[in-house]
Amino acid sequence: MRDEYDFSKGERGKFFNPEAKKNLPVYLEAEVLEYFAARAEAKGIELNTMVNELLKKDIALIEGVK
Repeated sequence: MRDEYDFSKGERGKFFNPEAKKNLPVYLEAEVLEYFAARAEAKGIELNTMVNELLKKDIALIEGVK
Protein backbone atom coordinates (compact mmCIF):
# COMPACT_ATOMS: atom_id res chain seq x y z
CA MET A 1 0.00 0.00 0.00
CA ARG A 2 1.05 3.53 -0.60
CA ASP A 3 1.59 5.94 2.25
CA GLU A 4 -0.76 8.44 0.59
CA TYR A 5 -3.37 8.40 -2.17
CA ASP A 6 -4.42 11.32 -4.37
CA PHE A 7 -8.19 11.77 -4.45
CA SER A 8 -8.08 15.34 -5.82
CA LYS A 9 -9.62 14.21 -9.13
CA GLY A 10 -12.19 11.97 -7.46
CA GLU A 11 -15.89 12.58 -8.03
CA ARG A 12 -18.11 12.32 -4.97
CA GLY A 13 -21.18 10.13 -5.45
CA LYS A 14 -20.26 9.09 -8.99
CA PHE A 15 -21.70 5.60 -8.57
CA PHE A 16 -24.45 6.44 -6.04
CA ASN A 17 -27.93 5.45 -7.16
CA PRO A 18 -30.67 6.25 -4.62
CA GLU A 19 -33.08 3.84 -6.34
CA ALA A 20 -30.70 0.89 -6.31
CA LYS A 21 -32.17 -2.19 -4.66
CA LYS A 22 -30.03 -4.05 -2.19
CA ASN A 23 -30.36 -7.78 -1.70
CA LEU A 24 -29.17 -8.57 1.77
CA PRO A 25 -27.95 -12.08 2.47
CA VAL A 26 -30.04 -14.27 4.74
CA TYR A 27 -28.18 -16.98 6.61
CA LEU A 28 -30.08 -20.12 7.52
CA GLU A 29 -28.97 -22.64 10.09
CA ALA A 30 -27.49 -25.76 8.51
CA GLU A 31 -30.37 -28.08 9.42
CA VAL A 32 -32.97 -25.58 8.18
CA LEU A 33 -31.10 -25.15 4.91
CA GLU A 34 -30.76 -28.90 4.42
CA TYR A 35 -34.44 -29.48 5.11
CA PHE A 36 -35.72 -26.83 2.71
CA ALA A 37 -33.13 -27.64 0.05
CA ALA A 38 -34.34 -31.25 0.06
CA ARG A 39 -38.01 -30.19 -0.09
CA ALA A 40 -37.32 -27.76 -2.93
CA GLU A 41 -35.42 -30.39 -4.90
CA ALA A 42 -38.24 -32.88 -4.39
CA LYS A 43 -40.73 -30.34 -5.76
CA GLY A 44 -38.40 -29.39 -8.60
CA ILE A 45 -38.21 -25.71 -7.68
CA GLU A 46 -35.40 -23.40 -6.64
CA LEU A 47 -34.69 -23.03 -2.93
CA ASN A 48 -35.18 -19.26 -2.99
CA THR A 49 -38.58 -19.71 -4.67
CA MET A 50 -39.71 -22.12 -1.97
CA VAL A 51 -38.50 -19.91 0.88
CA ASN A 52 -40.16 -16.84 -0.64
CA GLU A 53 -43.46 -18.70 -1.04
CA LEU A 54 -43.35 -19.88 2.57
CA LEU A 55 -42.54 -16.40 3.86
CA LYS A 56 -45.37 -14.88 1.81
CA LYS A 57 -47.77 -17.40 3.36
CA ASP A 58 -46.50 -16.47 6.83
CA ILE A 59 -46.99 -12.78 6.06
CA ALA A 60 -50.56 -13.46 4.93
CA LEU A 61 -51.24 -15.39 8.16
CA ILE A 62 -49.78 -12.62 10.31
CA GLU A 63 -51.70 -9.93 8.47
CA GLY A 64 -54.91 -11.97 8.71
CA VAL A 65 -54.66 -12.11 12.50
CA LYS A 66 -54.19 -8.34 12.95
